[in-house]
Amino acid sequence: MKASPCIRYSFALLLFLTCYSTTAQPPFEFDHPTANLSTSWSNTDQSLTVYDNSSDTSRVQAILTRRLFEGEFACGFYCDGNCTSSLFAVVIVSETRSPQMVWSANRDHPVSYGALLNLTARGELVLLDADGSTVWTTNTTGKTVAGLNLTDDGNLVLFDTNRQLVWQSFDYPTDCLVPRQALFQGQQLIPSVSSTNWTTQKDLFSLKMTDKGLVAYVGSNPPQAYYSSRSYDVYDNYTNTTGRRYVRFLNGSLSLFIHSVEPSDPDGVITIPQASSAQYMKLMPDGHLRVFQWKAGWSEVADLFTDDYLGECGYPMACGRYGICSGNQQCSCPVSSSPRIEYFKAQDDRQPALGCSEITPLTCNATQDQVFIELENVTYFNILVDMKSVDMDTCKRACMNNCSCKAAIFRYDFASSTTTSTPGDCFLPSEVFTMTNVDPLINATAFVKVQNASGPSNISSPSSHSSKSRPALLGILTSTIGSAMFLFGAIGFLVYIIRKRIRANDMAEEYIGEVPGMPTRFSYEELKATTENFNKKLGEGGFGAVYEGTLEDGSKIAVKCLEGLGQVEKSFLAEVESTGSIHHVNLVRLRGFCAWRSQRFLVYEFMSNGSLDRWIYHGNREHILDWECRKKIILNVAKGLAYLHDDCRQKIIHLDIKPQNILLDNDFNAKVSDFGLSKLIDRNQTQVMTTMRGTPGYLAPEWLSSIITEKVDVYSFGVVLLEMLCGRKNFDRSLPEESRHLLGVLQKCWEQGVLADMIDKYSEDMHTHGPEVVEMIKVASWCLQYDFTKRPSMSTVVKVLEDVTKVESSLDYNFIDPRQPKTTVEHENHKDMTPLLASVLSGPR
Repeated sequence: MKASPCIRYSFALLLFLTCYSTTAQPPFEFDHPTANLSTSWSNTDQSLTVYDNSSDTSRVQAILTRRLFEGEFACGFYCDGNCTSSLFAVVIVSETRSPQMVWSANRDHPVSYGALLNLTARGELVLLDADGSTVWTTNTTGKTVAGLNLTDDGNLVLFDTNRQLVWQSFDYPTDCLVPRQALFQGQQLIPSVSSTNWTTQKDLFSLKMTDKGLVAYVGSNPPQAYYSSRSYDVYDNYTNTTGRRYVRFLNGSLSLFIHSVEPSDPDGVITIPQASSAQYMKLMPDGHLRVFQWKAGWSEVADLFTDDYLGECGYPMACGRYGICSGNQQCSCPVSSSPRIEYFKAQDDRQPALGCSEITPLTCNATQDQVFIELENVTYFNILVDMKSVDMDTCKRACMNNCSCKAAIFRYDFASSTTTSTPGDCFLPSEVFTMTNVDPLINATAFVKVQNASGPSNISSPSSHSSKSRPALLGILTSTIGSAMFLFGAIGFLVYIIRKRIRANDMAEEYIGEVPGMPTRFSYEELKATTENFNKKLGEGGFGAVYEGTLEDGSKIAVKCLEGLGQVEKSFLAEVESTGSIHHVNLVRLRGFCAWRSQRFLVYEFMSNGSLDRWIYHGNREHILDWECRKKIILNVAKGLAYLHDDCRQKIIHLDIKPQNILLDNDFNAKVSDFGLSKLIDRNQTQVMTTMRGTPGYLAPEWLSSIITEKVDVYSFGVVLLEMLCGRKNFDRSLPEESRHLLGVLQKCWEQGVLADMIDKYSEDMHTHGPEVVEMIKVASWCLQYDFTKRPSMSTVVKVLEDVTKVESSLDYNFIDPRQPKTTVEHENHKDMTPLLASVLSGPR
């Protein structure tokens, strides 16, 4: 990225001051901010400077320190309690105050006693646990790193021989910001579970810098926003500005900037008390954003969201789920007033702030028993609106017709008088957090969806019981007639199916004989002989087993025996029709077929290394493929699909691209196989309507509409590509819940700017080619765009892989739910080029 004039000037001044100050550096034991390559530290090293305090049990073994007037920064091994485990972290320390962690390398994986931190000769900072396993790395091998430094701002940086930043901790914020640190668009803060549990809080609170400004979310699907910076004049004034937004924690404010606007012209978002000593900002486990300062102890000096406009009741968990917050955070549960029915109970009667739970949970299988309870003068924190300028009844109907909707929150537009037809804003949450009692002048009503345990009769009129007076004889007669009609119908249906199947078998054999360019037709006896009576099974797929065979000329074949009823006939005909007359080096060749009685067989060329899934998943592969081999396989598959989509007489959509349908020959050349679900469409057709087919996990989102294009293959290719690069399945139940869905991990890594963390951790060769692999992850991300019109064609993918063209520079990384706020990421991630001041690089080298 081209540096701005201001940044170039800063670095020029930096180099001058660095050279000038090398003879006047502080004493080593008090200020040691720099480390050289080929250096290692262990949390067992007794020679490291230790910071602790008698007022608590926290402790820091410092590797680098930076002494300032306002306070001291240290990076090293931080622990609390009995110190059986620790984090590699940046901490605010001194001889008198308790250490306060403001950044950590991997808080979800504390390391044991005996862990090792290496600054390798190749310029990579690597954290190893006591057992030698890699816990965290900067992935900077081969980037001409010259050393490690802790700056005046508390930013841990790797710099090169030209004193330029290569990597910095400020690009990977955790739950804190320190003065002069920026949070850029696409980055986020995520709180820890608690002050004693450093683990990332799973899917609850987050603070993100988006294209709309600074937004705080609470986790649901989609996330709900409970705070947004209120600089609407900035959004209006800079509508046509293309620069990315960011906020910077300054002394006295948290200020909003736009890259294309001069940094000297910020917009003050939130006012913060001026700091008189060390200060930091932290997103808390309860969703508050608080500023702390040292005043004879760490004390809170600002609660930014609360002070700005939220108040105590404006937080999603102020009274827990389904709780109603009133006044000074008084919590209660929703109650139906007419008639009075208890639908909710407190989680704990003695702690009402923990929220409420449904007595009868909502179920999609009994929507006829669902009703709304109306809560007048009750509103909701969410600042995003699902439906604008609609009336109340439209809002309620939209929720009742949507199984995932848990409530209809309706706020009238500002009007002096209202009726049910007066337009307003409607929000339809899929998960209900804290609601708030408000002044009647606000004109807000919440309609909470509830389930009647005994059906709708308990709220309907007593006349519904009159049905009991009907004669029992009528019921018996109706049941008898119905049973007889069902029996005759079932017999007729079976006769119809048998006759249809006999006709289909005859028609199939006639049809196969008419297809031009048809491969060899084998007899059943020939196949029995070549496979030694189907003795050697190679594997088993969705439609039957595959057997190895040898023809008279000595060439090996694979014989797939299709099993089942009607779907087998469709699969058989689709495979023969689509691949019988086409040939491509990256498509498995169909050598022949056999139609014998009701059985169907397909004969393929033999692929000695089997399917791709044997080679790429952890715990389920014969050996680890190197990067060059994976690249070859990826390009082979892309070329095969491009041929199907663009070069055949009729466009062929495969519809079932997955590792099991990608076969490898003896030299690991990849070929696409299994066209049993494929669809042929004319070249003048842009899309086709068809029933859903394929494999869960590889299905493109547009399948829900049943109208598909060849871009469904592009999406499936993207999933396969991502699995190859990460060495894991798209869904892995053995992983922690937040990591089970690979696309969710991809989205999180995009947001945090850590795509390199996704690289197959078992392949050292892949990490050696880290930047190249990250570019390939971007190719996968392009193929996985939720909107199919934004995905590339397979021909374009081939050009990218052959380095003829580049990946789209602006990608939407909301891969899972289109209702999430749209966020664009740049092809080259911006680095906050914090100037390296005179003292930054003055340490020993």
